[in-house]
Amino acid sequence: MSKPTNKPTFIPKMYCNLFGHHYQVTKKVTYHVKEYTCSHCKKQLTTNSNGHLIELTPKFKEINVILERIHTSRMERSKKKTIASSIY
Repeated sequence: MSKPTNKPTFIPKMYCNLFGHHYQVTKKVTYHVKEYTCSHCKKQLTTNSNGHLIELTPKFKEINVILERIHTSRMERSKKKTIASSIY
């Protein structure tokens, strides 16, 4: 009976340790808040209230979901206002 090895996860982590992470935007929550994922080791980050990158924890995932809902509802309301004002 053989033990499973961690080679698939070890190599990307080693790459990131040597050359640094390669973050890509995976989700745009608002204009200023985004979620990022490293393309090699799959580490997830988000921006906090100060604009710094921090690790994406379940607490920040929940905050981002709420922020996105508020942002989309405001954008919908502003679109309706511009349409109504252009009619008059």
